[in-house]
Amino acid sequence: MLLIECSKIKKYFGDRLLLDIDNLKIYSEDRIGIVGANGAGKTTLMNILCRRLEPDEGWVKLYGNYSYITQLEEPEAKSISDELASKLSIEAVWRENMSGGEETRFKLAVALAGDPPLVLADEPTCNVDMEGIQLMAERLQEYKGVLIVISHDRSFLDKLCNKILEIENSEIKIYHGNYSHYRDQKIQERERAVFEYEAYMKEKRRLEEIMKDTKQKAKSIRKAPKRMGNSEARLHKMGNQRAKANLEKAVKNAENRMKHLEAKDKPKKEKRIQFDIMDADRLHSKIIIAGKNINKTFGNKMIFKDAEFNIYNGSKIGLIGPNGCGKSTLIKMIMENDKGIEVAQGASIGYFSQDMDILDEKVSIIENIMESSIYPENFARLLLARLLFKREAVYKKIAVLSGGERVKVSFAKILLQDINLLILDEPTNFIDINALEAIEEALQDYDRTLLFVSHDRSFVDAVANHIMTIENHKIKISPGNYTAYLASKNKSLDAEEEEIEKKIFILKNRLSEVIGRLSIPSKKDDVAALDKEYHEILGELDRLKDRQEL
Repeated sequence: MLLIECSKIKKYFGDRLLLDIDNLKIYSEDRIGIVGANGAGKTTLMNILCRRLEPDEGWVKLYGNYSYITQLEEPEAKSISDELASKLSIEAVWRENMSGGEETRFKLAVALAGDPPLVLADEPTCNVDMEGIQLMAERLQEYKGVLIVISHDRSFLDKLCNKILEIENSEIKIYHGNYSHYRDQKIQERERAVFEYEAYMKEKRRLEEIMKDTKQKAKSIRKAPKRMGNSEARLHKMGNQRAKANLEKAVKNAENRMKHLEAKDKPKKEKRIQFDIMDADRLHSKIIIAGKNINKTFGNKMIFKDAEFNIYNGSKIGLIGPNGCGKSTLIKMIMENDKGIEVAQGASIGYFSQDMDILDEKVSIIENIMESSIYPENFARLLLARLLFKREAVYKKIAVLSGGERVKVSFAKILLQDINLLILDEPTNFIDINALEAIEEALQDYDRTLLFVSHDRSFVDAVANHIMTIENHKIKISPGNYTAYLASKNKSLDAEEEEIEKKIFILKNRLSEVIGRLSIPSKKDDVAALDKEYHEILGELDRLKDRQEL
């Protein structure tokens, strides 16, 4: 069933053509992820599709009602059912002091409550922890209507989408499948473009060689020797003229084929960002950050109690956990050299936070970067190009950049400074996926110590070689990436589940025996003691079953 159709859409941002869409139809079985660079027009397109925003040209038809989830607006209702509240681990009544993740989950619950035929969600995973993202994904998987979502979380898009809509250079292109399928198709497109370019160049060189050789042959046709008679000279000349005409015809044919040869542009090969680190600037301590007997409370809320940790030289630590568990608190304690925290001597920390304001709005991107860069401008331009600031774009003033673009420039500025320890607090929020993957690549090649906080599973999985968690007011570091951490955690949970099952089996057998003896007690049985044991067994069984449900 058709839910949205639009035709000949044009939308301008000042003099710039932001969107130019010839035709788009969205059907009841579609679950679409919208991707594109910061400023490409993703939110604008979503608002046009649900008619919150009118296009400058063209028309949109929307068949049915919809729900819209955005972090910028309050929910349409301030209460939800207890069932939905339970499924999303939130309270049933809206509170102004909810965390960002709780607010988003509440808005999702409100959006799904009326079971609308269409749900639109603009960056629903920002500021939501991994557990919250998982809960949201599960609820949206249960939802059977049309879903249109903007997100930089690739795992989220993989779970929910059957189509990816890409916005590039004002135009849209639909790819079938989830985000991983989209990436595979983009790789295949590039490989095909490389193959077609190489075939074009091969044929072009072949035709050029034919023309060159044929022209040379035409020049080398000799005139009739002087000692020839008139009759012989005339025949020789006629033969040469025919041969020359044939060669000139061959040249002309080659030139025509060259004219009709479809030109192919050379696909751009993106250079990998390699950081050339001076050995003199390296830290040689075995332990870069150490924490001993760390204690921290806020009012009655305990964050850390006698916590300890060591971050070793060269480690890439992904700090994960639910909102409010103490991740940003720990980062702040490290930055402030709080009691119990010791940072290696000679450490020069590059610190990134979404709340930081390290850019001068009055000057350009490249001026901001080079003001503190230890790398040459050509290297800075390479990093900026990978973050989609190419050619003349580096001369844009910071004042005209979007929030996501400022985040990317801030990240580049910190990364190019004279640092040997990098600490990043939520570096992936509001960054487009292409830039996110470039940052991943840069951090994979970064060969110094890295500590970062992120709720983006794909990002953590690609960059971290150790996972740091905060559990029961303690700090724990596990070797391996996020996938290895989950496997280890699930293995532990499986072992715990097996142990619970054994205990339940033993208790049920004992319960049957106790019930039998209570039904027909012998003279030796202490009925009061058996009755007490009966209730104790029931209580222990309830506790074990509650642990199974966690």
